[in-house]
Amino acid sequence: MNKELIGALDALEKEKGIKKEIVVEALEAALVSAYKRNYSQAQNVEVDFDDKKGNIKVYAVKTVVEEVTDERMEVSLEEAVKINRGYELGDEIRFEVTPQNFGRIAAQTAKQVIMQRVREAERNVIFEKYSQYENEIVTGEVERQDSRFIYVNLGNVEAVMGKQDQMPNENYKMHDRIQVFVSRVENSTKGPQVFVSRTAPELLKRLFEKEVPEIYDGVVEIVSIAREAGDRAKIAVRSNDPNIDPVGTCVGPRGQRVQVIVNELGGENMDIVEWVDDPAQYIANALNPAEVLDVIFDADNDRACTVIVPDYQLSLAIGKKGQNARLAARLTNFKIDIKPESEAEEVDSNTTTVETEDTESDSINTQSSDSDTEE
Repeated sequence: MNKELIGALDALEKEKGIKKEIVVEALEAALVSAYKRNYSQAQNVEVDFDDKKGNIKVYAVKTVVEEVTDERMEVSLEEAVKINRGYELGDEIRFEVTPQNFGRIAAQTAKQVIMQRVREAERNVIFEKYSQYENEIVTGEVERQDSRFIYVNLGNVEAVMGKQDQMPNENYKMHDRIQVFVSRVENSTKGPQVFVSRTAPELLKRLFEKEVPEIYDGVVEIVSIAREAGDRAKIAVRSNDPNIDPVGTCVGPRGQRVQVIVNELGGENMDIVEWVDDPAQYIANALNPAEVLDVIFDADNDRACTVIVPDYQLSLAIGKKGQNARLAARLTNFKIDIKPESEAEEVDSNTTTVETEDTESDSINTQSSDSDTEE
């Protein structure tokens, strides 16, 4: 049994990456439990397992005292000095108490505990591996689906994607290969649990990092993202190099870079706008593709404003079901009220007015239509 056990430990370390020391520690704890249970012993017991030869020895640990009151736990000073004259009161001495048939009993009793520890060690290895992928994109294969989750195989772990993380414009079928964002990794009692998403704004950011080297290198920076997954997203970008156009860089030649992302997300429309220090101009950019004539800030609320647009572009500025205005508000973190030019004179005279300039911005597959105003 000892040789087989040594071989099994070596195989676990080589094939599954589980360190031998972890399994040996679990084995020794299991053997202590096995000894106490099978030999009705309650004293302090230690087990030494030689991971080179496979030898197992059991020791009873006793404390040196002046007068013994419990022979299972104590040894007299008189007996201790017969063993070694250096022993003093309070020292601990280990006495070997290994039964002859302990190897067989230990193997039977400890097997279940050892396998449990091995499973725990395997789960820890997986948890540590996938913790490194948290907040990153990975590619997985759709395995199955139930009323709560889509289950995605990431290799040696099954990730789950909840309803809120599934794209409304996508139908997931078995064996589909999809890119997902690892939103969090938990080490639960049932093992590592990996949660992934297709709707997280961070997925969009990681996709741009993959497709646009300037973003990955930090030359162009994504400042803000507002997204209604599967339908439309707005991305605000800025350049840390005055010679590089951030919007054009993200769009790519003939729109090739952003089109790759649009295709990956099932045709989700992308508005890429330039972030600028001037909040009025930034708000105007965020309302792309609508033309903005004026941005009037609320004197009583520094995060609210009224935007004036040409009458004929009111529907375009608001967007379908208020989507364009809603996304612009999320992108800029401003409460935006949109008014047509014909009603501009009704705006409170106490507000602050800032005229906007035309700034380049691009959109890919952007759709807009006449609709009700934002609620």
